[in-house]
Amino acid sequence: MHLLRVVTAVSVLTLLYVTSMLAGASVQAPIQSVAMVDQSLFMGRWYQVARLPNRFQDGCAESYTDFSLRDDGQINVVNTCRNTKDGSLRQAKGLAWSADPANPGRLKVSFFWPLRSDYWIIGLGKEYQYSVIASSNRKYLWILSRSAAMNEDLYASIMKDVERQGFAISNICKAMPGNRGHGDSF
Repeated sequence: MHLLRVVTAVSVLTLLYVTSMLAGASVQAPIQSVAMVDQSLFMGRWYQVARLPNRFQDGCAESYTDFSLRDDGQINVVNTCRNTKDGSLRQAKGLAWSADPANPGRLKVSFFWPLRSDYWIIGLGKEYQYSVIASSNRKYLWILSRSAAMNEDLYASIMKDVERQGFAISNICKAMPGNRGHGDSF
């Protein structure tokens, strides 16, 4: 009977240890947003260079986003893409706002009231030539640029930063500049 208790105790402890090790291995550090955002420099048009796949952009090509500051301090967000089936433009209009004044890179966005999601700026060029937008749960990610094409060295550097933030870069779909006008391959 004593041996059965010892074996059971050892089995339970082993199971607890393995479970805690597996749980610890899957825990990622929280995503870090940028510390400073000059809203006036951030406003304007941004072209999508790459993204994580998402269902609401299926059939989209030549995607870009326009940000404009409203008088109340909130931000109009207009996502536009060309429908790959018929060439028509598709738009989604939303509203973004500061989620935490102490963290200006952490925005919330809503395209369908009352639904809202994190819209964190996790990367930003010193001269606002690129930005990286993500959700805090790592489900969504967009790499944006002020121009429709991005220097490959800069893109590689951004990908290293994205990977350090815990994103699986093998899942990221890059726009194919050679296909512009006929639909990007994502």
